[in-house]
Amino acid sequence: MVEKNNTNGADAVIETLYRAGVRICFANAGTTEIPLLLAMDRYPDIKTVLGLFEGVCTGAADGYGRMLEKPAVSLLHLGPGFANGIANLHNARRAGTPLFNIIGEHATWHIHADPPLAMDIEALAKTVSDWVHTNKSPDLLAQDTFDAIQTASSGKTASLIIPHNNQTADIKYIPPSPSAIYCEAIDTKAIEKIAKTMKSASKTAFFLGGKALRKRGLSIISRIQEATGCHLLTGTFPGYIDRGAGLPYIEKIPYFPEESKRLISQYELIIIAGAREPVTFFGYEGIDSYLISPGQKKVYLCHENQDMFYALECLADNLGSLKKSKTQDTPRPMLRPDDIRSNLPSGGLTPDKASHIIAAIQPEDAIIVDEGLTSFFAYYPLSANLSPHTLLTITGGAIGYGMPCSIGAAMACPERPVINVQADGSALYTVQALWTQAHESLNIKTLICSNRSYNILKIELARAGITSPGESAKSLIELDSPPIDWVRVAKGFGVDAVSVETASDLAQALKKALSEKGPYLIEMKLG
Repeated sequence: MVEKNNTNGADAVIETLYRAGVRICFANAGTTEIPLLLAMDRYPDIKTVLGLFEGVCTGAADGYGRMLEKPAVSLLHLGPGFANGIANLHNARRAGTPLFNIIGEHATWHIHADPPLAMDIEALAKTVSDWVHTNKSPDLLAQDTFDAIQTASSGKTASLIIPHNNQTADIKYIPPSPSAIYCEAIDTKAIEKIAKTMKSASKTAFFLGGKALRKRGLSIISRIQEATGCHLLTGTFPGYIDRGAGLPYIEKIPYFPEESKRLISQYELIIIAGAREPVTFFGYEGIDSYLISPGQKKVYLCHENQDMFYALECLADNLGSLKKSKTQDTPRPMLRPDDIRSNLPSGGLTPDKASHIIAAIQPEDAIIVDEGLTSFFAYYPLSANLSPHTLLTITGGAIGYGMPCSIGAAMACPERPVINVQADGSALYTVQALWTQAHESLNIKTLICSNRSYNILKIELARAGITSPGESAKSLIELDSPPIDWVRVAKGFGVDAVSVETASDLAQALKKALSEKGPYLIEMKLG
């Protein structure tokens, strides 16, 4: 911590981060951020982590924030550096991750010259941030930094742009003043009305997201389900969900709209908690964008600036005091963990076999980072009754999130094993993450779903009735000419690796990888 009153702007930023409890910064800095790097030298308790690409930094900050519900910092170089990190900031914002971006800017007196790296950073940042501000004075840096942290801590993305000369200016450090944080009161009468509506509805679903999918929320939701028999749903790609034996089963809405609509349409009442209203992933002619039809009743339990847990407790208490009505059948996968583990598949690897093996072998308290996409759909229902684990998925749909998110998760929870199931095409967007995994000796096992294509495009073509696309289309889908040598790629970044083609080889390789600390990559060649 800085002891002197007279310091510079960069010291004020890092001092404020330290006082606010921020303890990690994922960085890819440049000339305009050098004063901030020098200031970090005076704060050894703030861990600095180098990402070789800005998308690795922002994705890692996302994974860290998802696991601990407190912000990490990503430090980025000017507008182009921020632009390189935008895809994973989009995912973080959709997941409700607390995240704080610090973006260096040219000196204020230099901007008018329109130097090569100049860009309208504010306009760019607004596309993926809930709070954006350019520091106007070095004397305001401490307060600006604190305001950004306070915003980020509520599950938002905050972006602070800091001119270089404001970082180097001499100032007197004044501790920032916290502003009051207001939580909107819950309307208990409205909750009571929802409880009565649930009791009278013939078939009810809870559509859940955010904090409702964490252990505390799920324990309350178990009481609600016990009282009503309601079905529990979440989006196709939830940002964070605690899972395993003892927790209620949350059914994911299918990816394709026809299946999603069939699932949603059976409910008379849908209660939304911690999530947006479900919509189709893409627009398809003849299919409504909204999955809940006008004839169905939808109710929001609470808003984002209200206490989710208190709202759930109020609902559970109201339901418990009402006369119990006939409950619905609650869907839950019937596979027992022993059945999964004792019936491992054999023969050549397929997506379903790989999903089965991963579910069977994953250790207790594992963090599963899922960017397996089309190759990993079978995993979710298989793993419902396993020992406790946490699942992180690609909430915003911007690919290249899995490897960086794994870094943040591993650094947030170093005592927990991290398994990243990773589509091969998506992995290439942020493959530099492997270097950071090796550099930090992180306990991450990366399983590459090597189908040597952008398989989702094949599926979409087939859905459109196109079974034989032309050579131009195929050339933009296939990844087999030349095939990517994942073992060499991984070893080139310092991560040991192996390639497997059979189910038994995958089981053996995964058990070996999990028995050892540090990063490891397994290429699963899927047929």
